[in-house]
Amino acid sequence: MENTTIERINDIILKQRAFFKSGRTKDVCFRKEMLRAFEKGLRKWEKPICEALWQDLHKCYEEAYMTEIGLVYGEIKDARKHVGKWARRKRKASSLVVMPSASYIVREPLGCSLIVSPWNYPVQLLLNPLVGAIAGGCTAVLKPSPYVPAVSAALQAFVEDTFPEEYIAVVQGNRDVNKALFEARWDLVFYTGSPATAKILSSAQAQYLTPMVLELGGKSPCIVDKDADIRIAARRIAWGKSLNSGQTCIAPDYLFLHKDIKEKFIEAFKEELSALYPDGTHDSNCFVHIVRDAAFERLNGYLKDGKVVAGGRSDASIRWMEPTLLDGVSPDAPVMTEEIFGPIFPIMEFSERSEVVDFVLSREKPLAFYYFGKKADGWDMIARTSSGGACINDTIMHIANSSIPFGGVGNSGMGSYHSERSFLAFTHERAVLSTPTWIDLKFRYMPYKLFPLVKKIL
Repeated sequence: MENTTIERINDIILKQRAFFKSGRTKDVCFRKEMLRAFEKGLRKWEKPICEALWQDLHKCYEEAYMTEIGLVYGEIKDARKHVGKWARRKRKASSLVVMPSASYIVREPLGCSLIVSPWNYPVQLLLNPLVGAIAGGCTAVLKPSPYVPAVSAALQAFVEDTFPEEYIAVVQGNRDVNKALFEARWDLVFYTGSPATAKILSSAQAQYLTPMVLELGGKSPCIVDKDADIRIAARRIAWGKSLNSGQTCIAPDYLFLHKDIKEKFIEAFKEELSALYPDGTHDSNCFVHIVRDAAFERLNGYLKDGKVVAGGRSDASIRWMEPTLLDGVSPDAPVMTEEIFGPIFPIMEFSERSEVVDFVLSREKPLAFYYFGKKADGWDMIARTSSGGACINDTIMHIANSSIPFGGVGNSGMGSYHSERSFLAFTHERAVLSTPTWIDLKFRYMPYKLFPLVKKIL
């Protein structure tokens, strides 16, 4: 993938600033028109994009649609239906202190935005924020990942075929391009990726005090208690870890198994994985491969951190790695201190839930938290810990409901999006007070003769 030149990047930014200054993006009718064009263009380019996902990640059409394309269609449909309401000026109650003034909230676009996406869900994580940018009335420069070159090329072709570049544009490249983008001035940056890169971005944008939405990652714990439905837990956890070959920011990262059900769960996990992939994962069209050689080698290195009790096979020629359970791991081993981002599942054991709580609280706040067991105990665990999102007796699926926010906390990110929250991410809520001139109350003016009355009101 050829790097976009710095000169071209600067030219695009200047064009988008001029286009935003024209005021055209603030028109709600224009936003709706662009959302319609977005959906129409995506349907036109759906097949080439899905073919590119297969080429780069070995991601089948069904999984590509469910985890990438379909989610974007849902966000577009929701935004088209509600953007008029979201963008409307809202009347708010006024206190006695400001009477007879009227109070309002005006949601105004932030301006020129940068959206940077990773390689693991390269379509969804680039285009879902774009829905928010368009609905919010912003322009956007999109930066896809160089690690999925076929997908990034297809996305660029789609965007160039659908939008004028002074409104929406794609730039391509490696860390040098990232550096140039990170150092440019933006009105909002929406970044999905690693905490390490987010710190570089935050440092670069600090000089501009740029608002940011950071969707990061971390090690999301998955707890299976002694009261859990082992069969259901094993099935849903095996699915959540196998989805995208574990290359998911909210994938269950490590297992905490109650000692009483540990062996039973391991056997159930093997059986449920076999049910998901009756012919195995090596030749399955429904099992994603590791994105690149460096990631494959890193994942293979984790196998020495414990004892393989399920899976463990791999094929470097196609970057295939079997879903693997790893027992006997140390809390300080690399597999327990680094985000795995692959189909390896280290196992920890516990006797009391307080042990799990203490462990989770001793680490950075994760993007997701999964508990299998009694619902009341799940709520208790959620109350005693912190994470971006959580599921009780499920994995992954909280991201599929646009009625609830998706986002991180602490080291796993800041800000949230989906549905109206995507719109809000790209807008500023401006407070406006409109005061009539037919009356001018004297209590606020010097020398404050009515102060005793004002004090009672306040």
